[in-house]
Amino acid sequence: MICVSIQNKELPEILELLETVEMAEIRLDRCALDDEQIEQLFEDSDVPLIATCRLSEESQAPEILEKAIRAGAKYADLEMEAPAAVGRRIREACRSCGTVLIRSYHNFTDTPPLPVLESILERARSFGGEVVKIVTTATSKADNETLKALYGSAAPGTLVAFAMGEEGRESRMEALRQGAPFTYACVSEEEATAPGQWKASEMAQALYGNFRFVKASGLPMPSSKSFAQRAVIAAALAQGTSRLSGYSPCGDNESALAVARALGAKVKIDGQTLEIEGIGAEPGCLKLPELHTGESGLLTRLMVPLLSVLNREPVRVTGEKTLLGRPLTGAHDIMAAYGVRLYPEQTGARRDDCYLPLKVAGPLIPGRADVSGKGGSQLLSGLLAALPLAEGKSALYVQEPRSIPYLFITVDVLKKFGIRMGSEMEGGPEFMETQDWSLCTGVNFFIKGGQRYQAAHFSIEADWSGAAPFLVAGALFGEVEVEGLDTESLQADISIMDILIQAGACMSQTDGPTGPIHVRRAPLSPFHTDLNNCPDLFPMVAVLAAFCPGESHILGVERLRHKETDRAAAIEEALRQMGVPVRVEEDEMVVEGTGLTQRLATGRLLKGGKFASHSDHRMVMALKVAALGADSPVEIDDVGCVAKSFPDFNELFDKL
Repeated sequence: MICVSIQNKELPEILELLETVEMAEIRLDRCALDDEQIEQLFEDSDVPLIATCRLSEESQAPEILEKAIRAGAKYADLEMEAPAAVGRRIREACRSCGTVLIRSYHNFTDTPPLPVLESILERARSFGGEVVKIVTTATSKADNETLKALYGSAAPGTLVAFAMGEEGRESRMEALRQGAPFTYACVSEEEATAPGQWKASEMAQALYGNFRFVKASGLPMPSSKSFAQRAVIAAALAQGTSRLSGYSPCGDNESALAVARALGAKVKIDGQTLEIEGIGAEPGCLKLPELHTGESGLLTRLMVPLLSVLNREPVRVTGEKTLLGRPLTGAHDIMAAYGVRLYPEQTGARRDDCYLPLKVAGPLIPGRADVSGKGGSQLLSGLLAALPLAEGKSALYVQEPRSIPYLFITVDVLKKFGIRMGSEMEGGPEFMETQDWSLCTGVNFFIKGGQRYQAAHFSIEADWSGAAPFLVAGALFGEVEVEGLDTESLQADISIMDILIQAGACMSQTDGPTGPIHVRRAPLSPFHTDLNNCPDLFPMVAVLAAFCPGESHILGVERLRHKETDRAAAIEEALRQMGVPVRVEEDEMVVEGTGLTQRLATGRLLKGGKFASHSDHRMVMALKVAALGADSPVEIDDVGCVAKSFPDFNELFDKL
């Protein structure tokens, strides 16, 4: 990225400049800012800012720099010459505030030999430099080659090395070709902070040319189909009439409404509000010969346990399209634990795999069961919905749980409809300290029998899964603002915020936990993340990793094998076709990324061409985002399959 050096400015002038730049270095020793103005500048700005204050020019430099760090500076630049005590102080402040520490070396007379520069690089790392800045003075073109060679000793995205002086001018652009996260430019030649510095506008034209960055605000997100489907089915089972606002249609949600009607509920749609008159469900109240669940895996797995307690006789469950080829892994054993038998019409390669169509034969017998959660949460959510209706108390212990947040979405929705149950999560000392769901080893649910669903009135949450492509697009290719999301949500895919922040994107929210969320591009870093609890994010996170310089590690590959397609294989195939090195090691995908700026500087954008969606809505969304960073059009064979979860996706995405 192009970082504009700002000096000799007052706050109003700085704020005006920040409207026109993508990144800025604030020379606090040369800008007349008091403590309040420093706090305002670094707290309110969405532009990634570097705070620096040269020790040689300001005796209060450590205090000023620390104020900027605590106010929210994304980077803090501290000279190598700083006393050890100052270095420890600034390093600790950066660590506690999440600020990236830059340790910088400046040589205003010449460029030392490569071995000397390599030792300086190593020393800067040992001094806490997450990014090392080495600036020398070039007296010949050979000095530029020396600095270029230094990049071979640094991990991608961790070194900014260039030379001052007219001879070093080209080294500032070469830094970006070699993978520097940013290089420095000036607003005008009169305001240059060093000889040989480019004007930002001139550098932008040379670097970006006609590349199109995205910018969009006020993008509305659809309702969460995870919440909507659970709420629709619960409302259909309830006694009385429920009103659910915030509803937006999609293929899976419409299938849930069709199931509600098939159960006997009366459904009215008024704009974004559903009015559902429920059936007052109780054991044995239905006599359905067959139930069709569309293409929704969640809906199918909710209904299998519910039908086993509600239907008086065996009932055939059918589906369509990709659902027919997706196994209900582990369903035989899980349902048998409560006395329910499943009779699939086709068999899989493994004994515990079963496919639609299948016949469900109850009744569901209340009691205690220990079941595996390795196959996911959806069938377990169906059990949590069904067991309260049975005439007797039950306990459900889930070992090796996956997609834990979705289990608690189920509990939350059921609670709104008057269903009560207790739960306890288990794990080692690290889990007890952090409450990180990925460290949970088991979950106990305690369920009172004989309960009945009661009508409810509430708003369905907006969808974090649908928002992820827009947030990633903003983080990679410009800036995007989305509306309607709740940052206190239980949805598993809210993890996209943590992943983006870990990768280095700039994110902010105004007006409380349901206010607009703004994300913009910044220098990114590779990341490690576990998506076992949120597998729907995998395609989008893999595309993000393709633009994070270095190796990103993404856990959760096995959860993808039986989605709408073998999603792991589909992601790997698409990334390879685009020219991104990727490998799969058991449950982990490793993506070797290159930053957008380096791709642009070297002409190595992703490769366009014709791509298969495999009729998977998540793959279409990921490919559309990747296309923003491709060298030629990306043609996707079936963009219409996004209607399964987000019918307006393509139209909304075209607004970027």
